[in-house]
Amino acid sequence: MIIKFDEIGTSILPKFKGGEKEFAADMFFDGTNRIFRGRLIPGATIGMHTHDDSCEVIFILSGHGTIMEQAPDGNPTTQAVCPGDCLYCPKGHTHSLMNTSPEEDLVFYAAVPKQ
Repeated sequence: MIIKFDEIGTSILPKFKGGEKEFAADMFFDGTNRIFRGRLIPGATIGMHTHDDSCEVIFILSGHGTIMEQAPDGNPTTQAVCPGDCLYCPKGHTHSLMNTSPEEDLVFYAAVPKQ
């Protein structure tokens, strides 16, 4: 199956998961799994959220940002992300994503498979 993100309508999600500004997503959903191309404008964030019944894989295409993660043991980490980075949030973990670039959108592909 080929997913053509340019042919999927863009959803604008304000303050997604409690984040700042808005999250734009060209999202494929088959009733169980989500695969999408996402975009965060400068200063926008996806709020901290836990993957209780799924994991998430994110591949950064362009822009720069920060991933904030918190393992089930409560230990938080923050790391810079850039094009080519692949982020993995295992089932049961908590994370957030922020665009730290002052002028460039943070663009990424993500997959959230139900487990």
